[in-house]
Amino acid sequence: MTGPAGAARTEAAAAAIRHHYDVGNDFYRLWLDDSLSYSCAMPASPGDTLAAAQERKLAHHLRAVGAEHAESLLDIGCGWGAVLARASAGHGVPRLTGLTLSDEQARHVRALDLPGVEVHTRSWVDFEPKSRFDGIVSIGAFEHFARPDDTPAAKVAVYREFFTRCRDWLTVDGALSLQTIVYGNMRREQASAFMQQQIFPDADLPTLAEITAAADGVFAIVALTDDRLDYAWTCEQWARRLRARRAEAVALVGAETVARYERYLKMSALGFRMGKLGLLRIVARPHPDTFLSRGRGR
Repeated sequence: MTGPAGAARTEAAAAAIRHHYDVGNDFYRLWLDDSLSYSCAMPASPGDTLAAAQERKLAHHLRAVGAEHAESLLDIGCGWGAVLARASAGHGVPRLTGLTLSDEQARHVRALDLPGVEVHTRSWVDFEPKSRFDGIVSIGAFEHFARPDDTPAAKVAVYREFFTRCRDWLTVDGALSLQTIVYGNMRREQASAFMQQQIFPDADLPTLAEITAAADGVFAIVALTDDRLDYAWTCEQWARRLRARRAEAVALVGAETVARYERYLKMSALGFRMGKLGLLRIVARPHPDTFLSRGRGR
C-alpha cells in the first residue's frame, strides 16, 4: 500500500483523526479517566468505576501480549499513551513504540517523558521498524483503516495488509491484541449521517467476517469476544462525566462541539445496547506456517 493511493489513504485517515481527536487535550481531560483512555473499558459490574474498568482493559491487552516478559512492544493507535505508560511503569518493558496520527496526542505522550518510550506521528502504512516486537497492541485504530468508498474486497485487502505487516514485525513467539468497533446487525448505509460525517469522517467500520477473511493464513485467532455492552457502559460513563462538567467544556470548545459529543455518546451507547455495533477483542498469533515459509527468527 505505497505510492499515491497509499499516501492519499493515509492523509485522509490523518485528517479524520485530527477532526475527532485534536479538539484539545483539556477537553478530553474533563470526562475521560486520568489515563486518558479513549476506548472501551472492561467494567467488572455496572457499579464499577471508570478508572478501574480502564485499568482492567489495559491489563487485559498487556497480559495478552505477554508484557511481563517482553523486551519490546508496539502500540498502533497509541492515543494519549495509556498502554505505553502502563507497560513502562507496570512491567518495565525496555523498548516501547507508539504510533498516532494526532499531533495533540503525540505531544502529550512525549511530555510524559516515559523511559524507553518513543512516539511517531505516523500511520502503520508508513512505519518501518528497525527490529521486531514481542507484542503489538492496537486499540481503536482498526476502525479508521477503510474508507467509505472502499468495496468489500478493498476493505479486506487493507486489513490483510495490516495483518501481514504486524506478522512481519513480530518475533516468533509474539502476539497481537486487537480491539475494534465493528458493524453488528446493521450495514454502513444504515448508519446515521451524523455518525458518518461528524464523528468519524472518511472511515468505515469493519465486520467480523472481513476481519477473519483478512487474517486467514496470516494470523491464528486464539481468543475473540464481542463485548459491546462494555462499550455501552463506557459511553454512558463518559456522557455522565461530560454532563457534570458541561460548563467547563463549553468554555473550552464551544456549545456546538459539546452538543455534538453529547449526541455522539448517546447514539453510540444506544447502538451498542441494540447490537447495531459490536466491540471485538481479539488475541492472535502469527500463523505457524508463515514461520516455516519465511524462515523468520527472533
